Amino acid sequence: VQLQASGGGLVQAGGSLRLSCAASGRNFSYYKMGWFRRAPGKEREFVAAIFYRGGDTEYADAVKGRFTISRDYAGKTGYLQMNSLNPEDTAVYYCAVKKGLSTPYMNWGQGTLVTVSS
Repeated sequence: VQLQASGGGLVQAGGSLRLSCAASGRNFSYYKMGWFRRAPGKEREFVAAIFYRGGDTEYADAVKGRFTISRDYAGKTGYLQMNSLNPEDTAVYYCAVKKGLSTPYMNWGQGTLVTVSS
């Protein structure tokens, strides 16, 4: 199974973007889907996650109240709605999934670049 993030682009500060994470392959299931980002010169960091069962969500403090993670009914496509973007949100955004509580995130796909201009 491969994941492909899309929806990035150039946006002015204060603007919004919606990222998508699409899974290819059959019988795709997971414990948790997460979004991460890597800003220029920085380490990859956690952004948000959603549990496959129940749909509970988790957010990094830096994006709480501005970003919303969701998924479609089948759980094969995830979304990250990003509002009130600021230049510090500029990064390549990636999605990945955990198969279980103690397993690492995997199925990393190519990311999508988000650039926020001031």
